[in-house]
Amino acid sequence: MLRLLTLALMILLPFATTQAQESGLPNPQVVIKTSEGQITLRLFRDKAPVSVANFLAYVESGHYNGTIFHRVIPGFMIQGGGFLPDMTEKPARDPIVNESRNRLHNVRGTVAMARTSDPDSAAAQFFINQRSNLQLDWAPGQPGYAVFGEVTDGMSVVDYITSSPVQTVNGHSDVPTEPVIIQEITRKSLL
Repeated sequence: MLRLLTLALMILLPFATTQAQESGLPNPQVVIKTSEGQITLRLFRDKAPVSVANFLAYVESGHYNGTIFHRVIPGFMIQGGGFLPDMTEKPARDPIVNESRNRLHNVRGTVAMARTSDPDSAAAQFFINQRSNLQLDWAPGQPGYAVFGEVTDGMSVVDYITSSPVQTVNGHSDVPTEPVIIQEITRKSLL
């Protein structure tokens, strides 16, 4: 009996270890270097795997470098990742499925995917909630906005950005009069 149990463990242990490693992948962190300071995010790969993989693909391709926070609303959020300082929209990849049913809430400091009225239209743009915006959460009959991370450092930078004077540019409202540039977004090492 002991021999059978030992044999079964030898067969199942590598599978169990691989499964634990895959499901236990650490939630990565990124640093957003802006013209106003740095913001560090922890991404919830365990709760929003599609959104995190999509965001990291844009990070790794350098897509966000040189873009701006183009929509800034005090007491609400800052949105960026899709426009250059001259308000030229950067091309994006195909949109992703909306993961807003992941039970994560749009509370102060969370990061969510921006989208159009089509629930599955999120591509590159994201926003950081300056305050709790539970009205953006999934609810029956309301698709919501998918939270995929949170600010772990630099919320004071987010607050500062929301104090920027804004204007309307080419039909886009709430655009800072002085561009708030995302200089680069990089993955933070786990060291």
